[in-house]
Amino acid sequence: MIRTDLANERTLLAYGRTALMMAGTGGTLIKFFGESPDMLVLGILLLILGLVMFGTGIARFQIKRKQINGRV
Repeated sequence: MIRTDLANERTLLAYGRTALMMAGTGGTLIKFFGESPDMLVLGILLLILGLVMFGTGIARFQIKRKQINGRV
């Protein structure tokens, strides 16, 4: 059971890592290539996707934690 909890936590960290990379890339595009409309749109899109990815990771973590603990 402990291994399952740890696997769930690793998955949450993977979602967080991916979200941080997306948001960081988006911020970099905005900062360095913001004068280009295409890069600005892409940067904003990546920032939004990073936030959505982080929210998805948290939601999945909580759902799986409840399932693991037998509350669902």
